[in-house]
Parts: sequence; C-alpha cells; structure tokens
Amino acid sequence: MTIQLYHHPRTRAANVIWMLEEVGADYEIRHVDAQAGEQKSAEILALNPMGKLPILVDGDAVVTEVAAIALYLADRYAAGRLAPALDDPRRGTYLRWILFSPSVIEPNAIANSSGWPYTAGAAGWGTKEAMLASIEHAIGDGPFLLGEQFSMADVVFGGTVGWMMLFGMLEKRPRFEAYVARLNERPARKYSLAKNAEIMKELGLG
Repeated sequence: MTIQLYHHPRTRAANVIWMLEEVGADYEIRHVDAQAGEQKSAEILALNPMGKLPILVDGDAVVTEVAAIALYLADRYAAGRLAPALDDPRRGTYLRWILFSPSVIEPNAIANSSGWPYTAGAAGWGTKEAMLASIEHAIGDGPFLLGEQFSMADVVFGGTVGWMMLFGMLEKRPRFEAYVARLNERPARKYSLAKNAEIMKELGLG
C-alpha cells in the first residue's frame, strides 16, 4: 500500500517529504488544514491523540513524531543505506543524534530564544553552550554525522539545525552553515523544498 503522509507545509511534516524522497518509497500527501484547526478533527485525533502533524500511515502502521518516523522509514525502506545495521557500532552514534534533535536542540533553542527561565540540569536539555558545543562535535569534520556516509540522522539533525538557523533561534556558526549547505545540495532535499514551496503557493500561504 502507498504510504499516506498527513501534511501541512508549516509543520514538521515538511521535513518528512525529504525523508520519503531519500528512502524512495511511494507516498501520497494528505493535506490537513492546520491553520483552520483540522488537526484536531476526530479523524486526526483517532490517528494521533496529540492532534498534531506529521502522521505517517503505512498499511497498518501509524507513526507520529518526526524522529520516530525517521527511524521507521530508514529501518523499513533503507536499512544499511540510510540506517546502520543493528550490529554496526555506528548505530549508537546514529540513534544519538537523531534523538538529540527533538530532545535537546529544539527545546534548548526555543527556550533560549524566547527567554524562558529554566534550570539547565532539571530541564534535561542542558545549557545553550553545551548544546552548541555538542552540535559542533557531532558535525566534526563531516561531511556527515557518520563521516562519509549520509544517513537519516542527517535529515533529522541537519533539518533541525537548518530550520533553527533560518528563524534566528540558533546562531549561524560557519561549521553549521557549511553542513546545512551540503545537505541542501542533495536531490531529495531540493525536491522537498520545492514541493513544500509549491504546496504553500497552492494554499495561498506565500
């Protein structure tokens, strides 16, 4: 069966198009009018009680949360190519940086850019300085998080770094910008950016 992606271009679902293009799976985009609150409809809540996007439906499998969708797609459709094998020592690094994005980069960058008061140790995402140092460490000499091999970790991690820099929530360090620029040259990335822009235009979102 063709994968169904419940999508709106101004949500994290935008990055899932990149994932799907990288793995090469057949999929259909199902538009959800998030601006009108359609993500809180009974149909969507039955799939995701959080009432948010993205939602991926693949046969009987329903997957939500961007990192989970990334892991699912890479293991199911691109094992060994975009996801290291279970017995590959690089699997640990791969999992580490995929999960670092939603659990550390996103909340840390948003909290600091918004001026939210928090205790670094209690919050679980540490200090801004530690987060930035960790991103620098992860990218290293590159070109990708696993060295020469591009992986789904780059889609999640790189997508997050690029997004946060775009909206001024993460400082534009040279190593960050060079890494994101490399990712933006990938055909699947170019397609996803163009597709989301096309959908934005169709919806009159500018």
